[in-house]
Parts: sequence; C-alpha cells; structure tokens
Amino acid sequence: MKANRIAVATFFFVNGFFYASWASRLPELEGLRGISNAQLGSVLFVMALGAVAAMPYGSATIIKLMGIGICASIGLLAVPHNLFLVGVLFFLIGVSNGAMDVTMNEQAVLVERKWDKPIMSSFHGFWSIGMALGAGAGALFSKGAILLHHHLIIITALGLIIFLIASSFLIKDKIKSDRHSKTFVLPDKVIIPLGFIAFCGMLFEGAIADWSAIYMNSVIGETEVFSAVAFGSFGVSMTIGRLMGDYFTQRLGKKKLMIWNAAISISGFMLVLVFNSSWMTIIGFFLVGLGLATVVPIVYSMAGNVSGISPSMGIAMVTTIGYSGFFVGPPAIGYLADIYGLRVGLSFSFYLLIIMLILILRQNFRRFVKNSEPSQ
Repeated sequence: MKANRIAVATFFFVNGFFYASWASRLPELEGLRGISNAQLGSVLFVMALGAVAAMPYGSATIIKLMGIGICASIGLLAVPHNLFLVGVLFFLIGVSNGAMDVTMNEQAVLVERKWDKPIMSSFHGFWSIGMALGAGAGALFSKGAILLHHHLIIITALGLIIFLIASSFLIKDKIKSDRHSKTFVLPDKVIIPLGFIAFCGMLFEGAIADWSAIYMNSVIGETEVFSAVAFGSFGVSMTIGRLMGDYFTQRLGKKKLMIWNAAISISGFMLVLVFNSSWMTIIGFFLVGLGLATVVPIVYSMAGNVSGISPSMGIAMVTTIGYSGFFVGPPAIGYLADIYGLRVGLSFSFYLLIIMLILILRQNFRRFVKNSEPSQ
C-alpha cells in the first residue's frame, strides 16, 4: 500500500514538473517560433482538444505509453519546425497528459480508499511541488543561458526513466461489466454540478499557468527570469494549500473550504488586475494559487466516489467537463490580448471565479455524492 502511494505521488510530481518546466519558458518558445499571443492561444486550444479526446481512456494499463508519449512530445518541441508542427506536438502532449490525468486521479482514489482517510489533496500537493520546482528549473535554465532545446531534452530523459520505474507499482485495473466502468458515456446527472465547478476552477488555473509568465514579461515589464520566478510563486502557494488541504477538509468540510478557496482566489486576482506593481502581482498570483489549491482535489475525490460509477469514469466525466474550459480559455485570452492587451484578456477568466463561487454556494454536496466523506 505504501509503495502504491509513493508511485502515484511520483506520477503527480513528475507531471507537474514537466508542465511548469516548459510552461515557464513559453515567452522564449513564442520568440523562437515567431508565435503571437493569438497563435499561442490556438495551440493551447489544440492541446486541450487532445487532452479531452484521451480522457475517457485513462487506464493503468496504458499509463506507461502515455508517459513515453508526453516525454517524446515535449522533447520534440526542441526541434526547429513551423507553427503547424508545433500544433501537432501540443496535441500529442494533450493526448498523453489527458489520459495520464485521469489515470493518476483514479489511482489516487483507489489508494485513498485503502488509506481510509482524505489524502487526495496531498497527491495534488506533490503535483504542485513538481510545478514549483519545474518553474524554478525553468528560471535557472533561463538565467544560465541554457538553450531551450537542451533544457527540454534533459527533462525528457529524466522523466522517461522515472515514469517507467513508477508505473510498475500502480494498482492494477479491475475489469467491470458495469456500463460506467471502461466505456465512454455522457456525464451522469450527479457529476454535472461537480463538472461545472471543475470547469471554472481548471480554466482559471490553466489561465494563470499558461499566461502568468507572459503577463509579467509583457505587461509588468519584467525580465524572462523574473517572470519565471513569478510563475513559481503561484506553484509554491498551491503546494502549501494542497499539503494542508486534507487537514482543512476534515476541519471545515468540503463546501465551506471551497467557499473560502473561491474568496481568496478572487481577492488575489483583483490585486493582479488592479496594480501595476511587480511585487503586488506576485502576491496576487500567490493568493490565487492558495485559493485554487484544493478545489480540483475535492472535486476529483467526490467524483471518484459516486455510487454506481467506477473511479476512472467518474473522474473522466468531471475532467471532460472541466477541461472543456480550455476550449474557451486559451483562445479567448489570446485573441483578447492581441486586440485589447493581456490585462483585458486575463480579465475574461476573472468572471469564472465569480461563477465558481456561485455554483459552490448553490450546491448541497450531500444531495448527490453518496460514497465520499461528509461534505459539511
């Protein structure tokens, strides 16, 4: 059981490290490939499309292939190519990451059941640790004038080795005959409210992850190195929030904690949008990360414990709705940024936080989640 928990935590950690390591250097990728904000929004849209397409098929039996796929795709970003090939690689990254996302969270639910207490937030905490360290690595590579393609090749080689070792310690799939086990179905009515909360939270989390470094660089006017550090502050705060999330889930209950999450995120992002100060922006990103920290872990834990639905399909349903937010977010922010500036572009995602808070306030979690921990 302990080996299972370590293996799952390892997948979360490396996945987060990968994502932040290359995302923190998106300004350089834009420059090297001559990509505009609108075009970047389009390729991020393509990545989200790949992720959603692959989500119904998350399984421990294919996670090794997904690990190889994500490593190969990120490594190939180092090779000079045109915008079309960049889009193809981002699609492949999305496919690999989408299937891996469902599988990691399914495995986390299975381990949490064995542990018999809330531990989902801690797994997402390891993802955030990986994200913070990945952003730090991106800053160090940038400061050390390490070429982008050398950076990507190094992390690809290390990630591949770790994925292959950890995959042998996952909990094996149990094949079920039930309609919700391993075939694609539309989201169940008890999943839809969770899915819309995930939609808002994940869209906003993705907006900060994808655009914070560029925002610091192009709007606030900081260097690429400082921009990567600012992105790291978001990762650090999410790490703190997620490592403490299981404790506060037990103390406050899921609904009350999620209300506080939304309020903190709204306050933090207001600092980002209102002030034109580097340090106020960093503080704002920090508060946003702290607020968003436990929203997705709570939603995944609840979706993975709905009566009559297997963990993989419950998580696939909620993440499919949640990730569909990326169809709206990246292109909308990119196009608005090209026309009105990135500050206005990011303001679009601010309204999702308000909607998320309203959804949380309106829901009685006990009404539709039967097998998860108490919601109040």
